[in-house]
Amino acid sequence: MIKSKHAPMILSGVILIFGFIIMGYMYQQWKQEDMPISNPVIHQITTSNQELDLKSIIHEAEKNVIQIEGQNEDSTMTGSGFLYNKQGDIITNAHVIKDADVIYVRTADAQIYPAAVVGVGEDTDIAVIRVPQLAGPFMYVEKEKHPEVGDEVIALGSPHGFQNTVTLGIISGQERNFSVDGFNYNNAYQISAQIAEGNSGGPLIDRKTGNVVGINSVGTKDGTIGFSIPIKDVIEQIEAWSNAAQTEELDFASTSDLISTKDPEKLTADAEYLITYFLDSIELRDYVNAYALLASEMLSKTSYKDFRDKYIDFTKVTSDEPESTITEENLVHSKLSVTIEKRSEDEEKPTKETYIYTFITKYENDQLKISSILTEKQKKKDE
Repeated sequence: MIKSKHAPMILSGVILIFGFIIMGYMYQQWKQEDMPISNPVIHQITTSNQELDLKSIIHEAEKNVIQIEGQNEDSTMTGSGFLYNKQGDIITNAHVIKDADVIYVRTADAQIYPAAVVGVGEDTDIAVIRVPQLAGPFMYVEKEKHPEVGDEVIALGSPHGFQNTVTLGIISGQERNFSVDGFNYNNAYQISAQIAEGNSGGPLIDRKTGNVVGINSVGTKDGTIGFSIPIKDVIEQIEAWSNAAQTEELDFASTSDLISTKDPEKLTADAEYLITYFLDSIELRDYVNAYALLASEMLSKTSYKDFRDKYIDFTKVTSDEPESTITEENLVHSKLSVTIEKRSEDEEKPTKETYIYTFITKYENDQLKISSILTEKQKKKDE
C-alpha cells in the first residue's frame, strides 16, 4: 500500500527533473544562435562591415528632405526642410518662411503639396510646417547626443531640381554664438560642409548613424564654412508646436494655382529630375519608390511584382543627360541613353547593354508622374 501510494509522486518528480534538464539544454542552444533582426529604418541599415553605405544614406534621406517655396506679392523664397514625425511635420528655418503668404513644398519625387505654418521662432531661427499628405515615414532625430569635433557629417539641401545639393564635411567647431538678420544662434555647430542659398533648413546628418543632429542654417559668403543649429537644443520647442497644432485649424494654399502657372522651363526641369530619381531608385533596388512614380495608366497595366521582376537583375544604371520636348498638352517627352549592367547566371561578369529610353511625364491629380516608358536597344556604330 505504501509503495503504490507514493509511486505517482516519485514519477512526477522524475518527469519534472527531466523537463528541467531538457529546458536547460534548449536554452543553451538558443543563446548560441544569432537572432535575425529586420528593420527598414535608415539608421539601422548596415553593410557587411557594419558601416552605413553613403549612397544608401543619401537616397533614403532625400525621400524625407523637402524643398520649400514661400511666396508673397513681391518675391519667392526657397529653402529646405525635413520630415521629423509621422504627422507630416517639417522642420526648417524661420527665415525661409516667415515672410511668406503661401507655402508649397516639393518632395524628392517632384510632387507638390501645400503647407501650413505650425510654429515660427522669433529669436531662434527654427520653424515647423505641416503637410498632411506626407504623414508616414520620417527622419530619425538625435535628441540626446551631441556630435564631437572631427565627426563626419552630411549636409543635405533641397532634393529637387537645380538646388539639389549634398555636401560632405566634418564638425570643425562647436559653441559658436552670433546673430544674423535678427536671429540669435547659440551653441551652433561650425561645419566644413558648404551651406548655400536654398540649403537653409536642411538636415545635418551624422555619417556613422544616419541620424539628424542639426538644422543647416547659415553659410559664409565664400562658402568655406557653414553653421548648423543643434537639433538637441531646439527639439523641445519643435515638439511643443507640433503637439499643439490641429490640422483642421491650419491654413493651406492650393496646388492647382501653382501648377497652372508653371513655365515650360521649370516643367522640363521637374520631368528630367523625376526621370533621374526613377533610375536612381532602380539602381538602389528601391522598387517600391520607383513604382510609386508611375501614372495610373501604367499601374493598371503592370503589377508591382511584374515591375520588380523586370528590373531585379539590374546591378548598375548610368545615363546621359536627357533631351526633352513639351507638347501642347503639357506632356514632356524625354529621350536619353541608358547603360545597364545585369547579373548573368551563365557568365562570370555581368552583361552590359545600352538602350535608348523615352519617358513621357505628365501631371495627374496635380502631381507629376511617368505615364510611359519606351525602350530601344542602341545600335553600335559599326552596325
